Amino acid sequence: MRRSRSLAFVAAVAVVVTVGVACSKGTTTSAPATGGGMCASVDKTGTDALATICKNGQIRIATDPKYKPASWYNVQTGQWNGFDVQVAQEIAKRLGVTAAIQGEKWDVITAGSWNDRWDLSVGSMTDTVEREKLFYFSPAYYYTPAGVAVYKTNTTITTPADASGKKDCVGVATTYQNYLQKNLVLGAGAPPFKFQIDNAQIDTFTTDTDALDALALGDGVRCDTAISAVPIIQSYIDDGGAIKLIGDPLYYEPLSIAMDKNSPVDQTTLVNAIKTIVTNMHEDGTLSSLSQKWWKTDLTTTNNASS
Repeated sequence: MRRSRSLAFVAAVAVVVTVGVACSKGTTTSAPATGGGMCASVDKTGTDALATICKNGQIRIATDPKYKPASWYNVQTGQWNGFDVQVAQEIAKRLGVTAAIQGEKWDVITAGSWNDRWDLSVGSMTDTVEREKLFYFSPAYYYTPAGVAVYKTNTTITTPADASGKKDCVGVATTYQNYLQKNLVLGAGAPPFKFQIDNAQIDTFTTDTDALDALALGDGVRCDTAISAVPIIQSYIDDGGAIKLIGDPLYYEPLSIAMDKNSPVDQTTLVNAIKTIVTNMHEDGTLSSLSQKWWKTDLTTTNNASS
């Protein structure tokens, strides 16, 4: 998705209970893990990524602090919330560790070469052929439709093709920007799609929500359209945003857990563990349940996503 993401509020969400605040970015740390999970059978004397995570009892997860309802950080309560947050917590639980969730700008995360700052991105990252050069991806844990929004009173843009030649606003380093540039190639398993918008005048923002805020200033004031995931746009509308969705989805995004191919620490066992956990979460219905909770529909299969 996305997916542009936003400012560097950094927080760790407890799997059980949050107990403290530390470091200059405001990272919160969670109660110590009680053990068990996959880490119970891992040799913690090893030096690879999974052994280190299990030894430390914590997995560091990068995501977006301003991407409601996928993930967002509530400054007033000091809590992380959202679909991606609960997916991250469930992954940590199945490993037998706690989740240290950290907010970071999306273009920083998608640039790769994390230099061992994070273990995973659980931030609705779309698996694309270009990104596969930088990241190991899990199987898709859900799929979302990408949609076009206009100001609420606009009557001239009623289909995606009508956005051709217009001022189209998107988050930077997102698949939406790639779509408008006509260089988007999705990873295996994504439903086929067509480019419907020509000669876009692209304006990029730090995060998708910022692009929607710019659109909500008025028809053509800053943007003629904004593109994001349909559930994100709908959540913005439900919160009172002065915009509306038009036309059918542009494409459906396979969203995956990402791990850094350029990490100085061996990722092999971690990649295999995350692939197993995501597969198990599909098979036991956990992902479907979380999707129903946060998206009000099951977006965990291509059949449901494209229906």
